[in-house]
Amino acid sequence: MASKVENKSSKVIVVVGGGIAGALVAKSLQFHAHVVLIDPKEYLEITYANLRAKVEPSFAERSVVKHSDYFTKGRIVIAYATGVTDTEVLTSDGEGIPYDYLVIATGANENTYPISRNKRLEQYKEHFARIKLADSVLVIGGGSTVDFPEKKLTLVHKYTRLLDFIGPKASCKALDWFISKNVNVILGQTVDLESHQSGDKIYKTSGGETIMADCHFYCAGIPWGMSWLRDSVLRDAVKDGGRVMVDEYLRVKGRKNIFAIGDITDIPEIKQGLNAIQHANIAVKNLRLLMHRGNENKMATYEASPDMAVVSLGRKDPVMQSPMSTMIGRLPGLVKSNDQFVGKTRRLMGIDASTCFGL
Repeated sequence: MASKVENKSSKVIVVVGGGIAGALVAKSLQFHAHVVLIDPKEYLEITYANLRAKVEPSFAERSVVKHSDYFTKGRIVIAYATGVTDTEVLTSDGEGIPYDYLVIATGANENTYPISRNKRLEQYKEHFARIKLADSVLVIGGGSTVDFPEKKLTLVHKYTRLLDFIGPKASCKALDWFISKNVNVILGQTVDLESHQSGDKIYKTSGGETIMADCHFYCAGIPWGMSWLRDSVLRDAVKDGGRVMVDEYLRVKGRKNIFAIGDITDIPEIKQGLNAIQHANIAVKNLRLLMHRGNENKMATYEASPDMAVVSLGRKDPVMQSPMSTMIGRLPGLVKSNDQFVGKTRRLMGIDASTCFGL
């Protein structure tokens, strides 16, 4: 755990959530205030690289970063947030942490992630071992996926098209790519994992189909990390779908000193790392202005980004959607780079990126 900031007269900023958005806010403000970072794990995971790490475990050595590597002058609390009042955040270890400003960046629920970085790296090694031993693999979810070379791959997605968070042209290109790689794609169905027994190689879909696979990986959406807000003073700002309502300054609806950033916001845009980083930058600017008693009329505003995304399909053929066009192949690959933006993200966090892949 990092040491507490010595300047007791500074404002206290509590950041809940150690994903890219929350981590960047904590890193950027650690020398301007007393910052407390609350996260149930000791590390930041660059999640847009985690599927690559499943098939190349050494990749996780760069994409899984201890909070203490970039957040050196603040307090790290390894716990879940369980509630919030007008003055403090309640944690799973029974502590009430007071705040002057609060930043909610809980994004997706990370209950399945281990606490320690070493355990997370071991998970990736275990995933790779399962893939290496398997002749057939079932992937559940059609968001972003990577290919498993020389394996019989079945992909099941509950919606009627792949990559449903972006446009239909990108979905069609992705489907054509999978078919060209002899992947069995099943759309509009789900897989019943609740009744599936560990070690059983037979899987049943909601449409009555039977799939034989040596192992499976769940790559579908994860619920938003907002359960701790449901019965709190912020309950009126939580929408039915689980997202938090924010204004143009990224402040939570009806609040002057509480911000929400990243995937948990109700901003109508693709939920991805680039947008989360932009949220963090806006929040940092506005928090610094407020801490110095600046004019609220000069606060920075955020506008939803255009629907642009680059999604990996295997290692060298991403599909890219931009406001102007949709394409697949090597050119989008140059945009995303060989290292899945890991090197760029590490530099952003002030961590040495010289040994990252592709650099």
